[in-house]
Amino acid sequence: MALGLVFPSFMQIHQPLSLCSFNSSTVRKTFLARNSNGQEPSSTGSIAVKEKKAFPGKPEADVVVIGSGIAGLCCAGLLARYGQDVLVLESHDLPGGAAHSFEIKGYKFDSGPSLFSGFQSRGPQANPLAQVLDALGVSLPCVKYDSWMVYIPEGEFLSRIGPTEFFKDLEKYGTPNAVQEWQKLLDAILPMSAAAMALPPLSIRGDFGVLSTAAARYAPSLLKSFVQMGPQGALGATKLLRPFSEVIDSLELKDPFIRNWVDLLSFLLAGVKTNGILSAEMVYMFAEWYKPGSCLEYPLHGTGAVVDALVQGMKKFGGRLSLGSHVEKIVIENDRASGVKLRSGQFVRAKKAVISNASMWDTLKLLPKEVVPKSYLDRVNTTPQCESFMHLHLGFDAEGIREDLGIHHIVVNDWERGVDADQNVVLISIPSVLSPDLAPPGKHVLHAYLPGTEPFGLWEGLDRRSTEYKNLKVERSEVMWRAVERAIGAGFSRDKCEVKLVGTPLTHQRFLRRNRGTYGPAIEAGKNSFPGHSTPIPQLYCCGDSTFPGIGVPAVAASGAIVANSLVSVSQHSQLLDAIGI
Repeated sequence: MALGLVFPSFMQIHQPLSLCSFNSSTVRKTFLARNSNGQEPSSTGSIAVKEKKAFPGKPEADVVVIGSGIAGLCCAGLLARYGQDVLVLESHDLPGGAAHSFEIKGYKFDSGPSLFSGFQSRGPQANPLAQVLDALGVSLPCVKYDSWMVYIPEGEFLSRIGPTEFFKDLEKYGTPNAVQEWQKLLDAILPMSAAAMALPPLSIRGDFGVLSTAAARYAPSLLKSFVQMGPQGALGATKLLRPFSEVIDSLELKDPFIRNWVDLLSFLLAGVKTNGILSAEMVYMFAEWYKPGSCLEYPLHGTGAVVDALVQGMKKFGGRLSLGSHVEKIVIENDRASGVKLRSGQFVRAKKAVISNASMWDTLKLLPKEVVPKSYLDRVNTTPQCESFMHLHLGFDAEGIREDLGIHHIVVNDWERGVDADQNVVLISIPSVLSPDLAPPGKHVLHAYLPGTEPFGLWEGLDRRSTEYKNLKVERSEVMWRAVERAIGAGFSRDKCEVKLVGTPLTHQRFLRRNRGTYGPAIEAGKNSFPGHSTPIPQLYCCGDSTFPGIGVPAVAASGAIVANSLVSVSQHSQLLDAIGI
């Protein structure tokens, strides 16, 4: 799924097992955005720690990175490996951004992504996060599994990944031609995956050096993939940069269940339906999910372990991370980004570059208005946004709960409204099923959420301490409670939950510092494209979900890597590709 959902995309996350520094005694704590009774505390309960007077080390670096989300950490880690002096400035008291984890009463919660695959892959086809971890020399222990529960208007079923496991579900919920249509879809798009995977995202850079690190380096494998596909497959591959709906329509797929299902997968992957997602992303996902031996993986000790691994790798090469260092503005001198000013008033100089891991809208707020070209300002301000999130974090006793609970559950209430409609799709993750150390003995930890479908406008301007706000939280979280009760079944009781945390779009806006609490840009394939990583201001770059390739953990890892590659020589970049075997 991306952010809160990290389904694999044409860039995924992988890495092998075994890293002794991760163990069950690892404890990640943070101040909470909400109390255990589900109410938000006063402003004194913010997860942002007080601004530090100073941070360890000198107040300068070759490169200063604003924000420690996945993209920022991937970028900083690679730059450190390239030999650059890197300093990451994080406003909060824990790294990770939307992927951070937190603890209350012994329950360790994921705040965002929870569904991963491909940690074991290697080589050119591995996703960028795996390649970054590989480059940094760190690994990640994980647990394998192959299924997730689905609750739809027609019924419920255990969905298993693999080439033929979905057939039984199609026979039950689809039309008589559903299996035939599904096979037709697989036959058409799986051959395209060779082309989609032929160019590793980590080979890309933002200058003409890409002709060496990507075009020349991988031209033979790309040509070979086209030859293997044959004329028909090669023709289909030309649609990789077009909306996936065009592929579906060209195959004349009519089965309603298949079309709904593919819309759901697309939405979980990128926050848009098939008419808005690049075919390349869906083709890569199908190749990962519907090939023999496919599996899903969850990091032991939670999503926070991914963040820990990136931080560990960055520090191993001399990179620095300063928590509780809130960037107030980006400083421009002689028409170039020369550093940042912290809320404390301290100036931190960037000798070569400033990289913002904030959203495009939040980055804009850090810049002096007079230095921003109108064309850039207009593009940012007119870029549509995805909606926000509702979150429900629960800690409860496992007694009386069935043992075959499963980690992931997806509830769709009404196909007719569309998977992107508000209050319609609920995602549920119970990671203690696979990593028991995330909850006290005999307990479970749960995260349910509405994935980028909660309208910010319903919450805008509300006082978080008001009765109106509290009542709206109760009203808008009810759909998640009902989904949890449906998924867990007998033995679960709201009243017996030891921890109840409700997060709203205002929570997202406030604690993740996301403009309007947004999931990210609502950019549809074929109509527009995600911005690149450079800006009109020299020495200022951006990475994260506001830049190419877009939303989701794999995509933002790629964006961070692209920026890092762009700031070093082609020779250094090529040596890194050689080192990690791609």
